[in-house]
Amino acid sequence: MKLFPGLLFCSLVLGVSGQWYSFVGEAAQGAWDMLRAYSDMREANYKNSDKYFHARGNYDAAQRGPGGAWAAKVIR
Repeated sequence: MKLFPGLLFCSLVLGVSGQWYSFVGEAAQGAWDMLRAYSDMREANYKNSDKYFHARGNYDAAQRGPGGAWAAKVIR
């Protein structure tokens, strides 16, 4: 529930460089990266491996651009 209002706030109030649609797309892809890392963690089912998978999800999401970095910051 936080994701959509946050995206709306960032795109409207902060004026994300005039290309708000790319910010929204990057944020959605970043959220997907975080979800994929979480599902990989659940599938691996190794003890004490959560830090690796969380770091991988944050890194993958942040590589998407400003929207992905924002999504990683909100979801973490």
